[in-house]
Amino acid sequence: MNLELEGVIYQGSPVDDSEILSRLAPAHRALLEQLNGFVAYSGGLHIRGAVLEPEWHSLRAAWDGPAALRVLYPGVTAMDVPFAQDGLGDQFLLREGVVYRLAGETGNVESLEVGLSSFLEQACANPLGYLNLSSLEQFWAEGGRLLPGQLLSVYPPFVAKESAVGVSLRAIPAAERLAFLASLAQQLRDIPDGARIKFKIE
Repeated sequence: MNLELEGVIYQGSPVDDSEILSRLAPAHRALLEQLNGFVAYSGGLHIRGAVLEPEWHSLRAAWDGPAALRVLYPGVTAMDVPFAQDGLGDQFLLREGVVYRLAGETGNVESLEVGLSSFLEQACANPLGYLNLSSLEQFWAEGGRLLPGQLLSVYPPFVAKESAVGVSLRAIPAAERLAFLASLAQQLRDIPDGARIKFKIE
């Protein structure tokens, strides 16, 4: 797989988790053997690696750890491989060879109807559109930068109609962002569309 990546701010260290590598489909395994994960597009796409540390980059942590995505979201199964995420914390899962997007705020899981190679090709061909980097573009325009291990916090969340007026953006640790998104999705799970909700900031 020949990828032309832009805005690479992190490249994974050599594989030190060969056991997790052995559980992957051939195309995924070949990708990580060639390039053991990365953060590209100035934080817009993070492909997790077969490493134990750092935890934010570890495929094992996202798949099997205490804060694994299948623990945080009922719609994610133990067989789903959480191979990547975007700059906002939406997740990309491999399910039987097909890429699915997990919307962090709602927990909805939707098929992108492509395999891993096609997903990466389309992301490279049109990162702004395919990865929906509009919020990151705004953040960059305001002088903001994401560092490796950070995600973009958005307030109010996009599920709130007030977000249409404008949102505030800041870089926070990835674990903090993912915990917030999972908590939000859990609280919204049984709330009907159009209902009024109140956010309490502590």
